[in-house]
Amino acid sequence: MPRWKALPDELDPQVKEFATQLRRLVDRSGLSVAALSDRTGYARTSWERYLGGRLLAPKGAVVALAEVTETDPVHLTTMWELAERAWSRSEMRHDMTMEAIRISQARAALGEFGAPPATSSSSGGGKALRRTGSAVAMPGIAGPAGVSPTIPPQPTAPDANRREGPGSRGPTASPPPAPPGGGRRRLTMFLAGVVGVVVVVAAVLFFTGSDGGGRKNQGNAASATPSTATGSDLPAGVKCAGAGCTGKDAEAMGCSGDLVTTAKTVTVGATTLEVRYSRTCGAAWGRITGAARGDSVRVTAGTTTERGDITAAGDTIAYTPMLAVRDAAAAKACATLASGRTGCTA
Repeated sequence: MPRWKALPDELDPQVKEFATQLRRLVDRSGLSVAALSDRTGYARTSWERYLGGRLLAPKGAVVALAEVTETDPVHLTTMWELAERAWSRSEMRHDMTMEAIRISQARAALGEFGAPPATSSSSGGGKALRRTGSAVAMPGIAGPAGVSPTIPPQPTAPDANRREGPGSRGPTASPPPAPPGGGRRRLTMFLAGVVGVVVVVAAVLFFTGSDGGGRKNQGNAASATPSTATGSDLPAGVKCAGAGCTGKDAEAMGCSGDLVTTAKTVTVGATTLEVRYSRTCGAAWGRITGAARGDSVRVTAGTTTERGDITAAGDTIAYTPMLAVRDAAAAKACATLASGRTGCTA
């Protein structure tokens, strides 16, 4: 029975080649996935995803693999950079596909509200409806969402209804005529149009999450911490979000694994420094790999800083507790090595 399952067919060729190369290195080393996890400091389940093509290995894991398999890290990280670009392109295509699906679902849902039925012109002077595409437009009644409806001019009494008798001092208005049936119909159609506009706008806001001006949640941009889901909305295994994650361990809170990405990477001497970010948890943290005893890492967002240190001999990885951030760009990681060398991410 082969050791590895076939890589997914939908993988980009560059990613597939990189995953195949990782498998070759593991096979050549004779290490099991469990032993590989112990040697590199990355979880066994993470390595199973990396080697199975379900998740792109972060650069730190690639450098750690090169170290334990005595492979030139320069060539391996070059292959990783090419695979990372291909992976990003695939994610972008996936996001665009999902956005198109959501738009289609929103359009389909909006279609369930229907539109007022078309009617022919009445003898009372009502305006005919004109159909454009799948929607029915009512001139002078209600425009599209975002356009204020206009009230059609109401009919006035014709000149024939005014009379001026002999010897009278001026024109005398006749009693007001009963409202024509067409006027009542136009008023009804106007009210129906207003209700329809309100329903459409509400539905669009519901499905797109927009604030009505085409911007998503920008009203909260000034907030110090991100607006995140409540506990009941979090995926299974995730135990915190936003400010609730500050100061806590990413792995213990379920924010690592498939939910984390490497947002920033820089090399400090022989050590790799990273900013790790979980969009689901709304938090970031710093990590160093290929490090040594006495090395430390810290992450800063605003005026808050968290720190992690390597204190035990033989350890090569350290990471900080989490900080709540709006996005990965708000976090900065710095490393201080025992040799005195320092470095930070942008």
